[in-house]
Formats: sequence, structure tokens, C-alpha cells
Amino acid sequence: MQPNSTLTRVQGLLVGHQNLDHRPTGCTVIICPEGTIGGVDVRGAAPGTRETDVLAMQNSVEEVHAVLLAGGSAFGLDAATGVMRWLERQGRGIHVGPACVPIVPGAVIFDLGVGDPQIRPDADSGWAACEVASPAPVVLGNVGAGAGATVGKVFGPQLSMKGGIGSAALTVKGITVSAMVVVNALGDVINPHSGQILAGARKSALGLELQDTVASLIQGTSPAALTTGINTTIGVIATDAVLTKKQAHRLAQMGHNGLARTLRPAHTPWDGDTLFALGTGGSGKSADMMLLTTLAAEVTAMAVVSAVESAQELRWGTGWWPSMHNLN
Repeated sequence: MQPNSTLTRVQGLLVGHQNLDHRPTGCTVIICPEGTIGGVDVRGAAPGTRETDVLAMQNSVEEVHAVLLAGGSAFGLDAATGVMRWLERQGRGIHVGPACVPIVPGAVIFDLGVGDPQIRPDADSGWAACEVASPAPVVLGNVGAGAGATVGKVFGPQLSMKGGIGSAALTVKGITVSAMVVVNALGDVINPHSGQILAGARKSALGLELQDTVASLIQGTSPAALTTGINTTIGVIATDAVLTKKQAHRLAQMGHNGLARTLRPAHTPWDGDTLFALGTGGSGKSADMMLLTTLAAEVTAMAVVSAVESAQELRWGTGWWPSMHNLN
């Protein structure tokens, strides 16, 4: 049996997807074990997030009970309400007087251009994702928050390809670091070792020849009329090392190096790139931050590649979003 190479290699984490029936969109929930410390770093200029301020270094709350990743743009943040209700039912949260208040940070991608934009994840979707969350290897590709994800939109959405949800994990010296990423980038997805474009902007809406976004921009090709917030790559980095809140924040920061290696361009004014970091402490080992930050960037880059490798082409209405497998 192959070892688990996804986010749930970090023991104690549970992941569940919920897909909507009438449009390719959905949400993904990561449920954390007790005592998980959280951090976050937002690099894109057009984020859609919730509860990121509570994870800021100057603020007092350290523990995270779940993380939500969702489609539906800002509407999809409503799915976190269902996650909170589910956790409250389990008695999970910060106990404040008579109340139990779960801490559920979240981030969303814009996928409203695929199908009917009135259909998006809601509180029921978040609850349903919690109900199916498990420690099994994470299902990847066109699922959950990655169901409607696309990449390569600088020259117009009609030239884009299918993105999705990917994951990867590495274990070194008894410490595991894993990542799960929803790739819905404005730019192209690159193999960080060879420089090959794996998926991205095509030269024509009916063709499969890739354009090379950065090369085209350098040569003076004008981008499409871009709209703020129609893209975004979001994800979670997790480790079983014992982390402080400051160290979790640093882990999230370094994970963005993995995005920069695999998305070209990354962190644009039209992306809301956001990474959360989780430290479960399950290994009982103190953090070697040189090792952990190196691994964080590596698994994030691997997860981005995994997302387009796992994605399948999408045909919806008159739209066609080929996957990298169509290129072969």
C-alpha cells in the first residue's frame, strides 16, 4: 500500500469535501485535533477571507478548530457557519462562559464564472463537509473547493484551463509537513524543476497550444480587462511538530515560496493568495524551523503541481476547460 502523500499524513487531521449538484463548486473542510496552533499569511491583493485577524501575531487566540476552503467567492464564506455549528454540536471550541465558540478561519476562490453564479456553498454545505471528514488520503482534483477552479486567465477566461485541489506530504527526522492547495490562479502552473508549463493560458479558445503568459506579457501582449478577485490560490500547510503561533505564522509565510515557484505570475493584484498553517504537536517534537520552512515551501509547490495533475477537463454549458492531460 502506498503511504498517504496528502494533508492527512499529519495524524489527527480530518478532511471532507462537499460538492454542489447543479454547478461545479463546493467546499473543503479541515478539522483539527485539540490544541492545534494556527497561523496565516495573505499575499494576494484581492483576498476573500474570514478570521484571519484572530490569527494575527498581536492577538491572543492561538488555537484553531477547523479551516474552511470554498468556492463561491465571498458568498462561499457562509459555509463556515455550518462548520461552526457542527463543531459546537461536538463541544469543540473556546469555552466562554455558557458558550462554546469554534475558531474557523477560511478563504474562498472566485469560481462564479463557471455555471450559474447563484449556486454557491452555504452553511449546509459546510456542515455536510464536516459529516464526511475523515483521516483517509484526501481525494484530489475536481472536488470540494477545487471543483470549479481554473488557471491561466490573464488573456481572458475563454483561454483558461482546469485547476483543482492538490496535496503533498514529506516526513523527515520523524516530523511530517503536508500541504493542500486549491489552485485557481490567474497565471500559469509551472513544473518548478524543469520550468515546463503544465497548465495555463492557451492561444485559442478551441485549441491546446499554450501561450506562456509571462513571455507574452514581456513581449507586449495586452492582458484582458482583468477584474479584481476573480482568481486566487488558497491552501493549508500542516505539521505534527510543536509550534508556537509565531512559528505557525512563519510556516505560512514560507509556504508562499512554493506558490512563487509554481505559479507564474503569482501574488498578483487580481489574486487573493492565502495560506494557513497548522501545528498539531502530535509528534511531540520541537520545531526545527530551518527544516520546517524548507519543507513547507517544497510541499506547497508539490501540492500545486498535484492539483493540475489530478484535475480532469470540465465541460459545462458552452464552456470547455481542458486539463493538462488533454495536452498529451
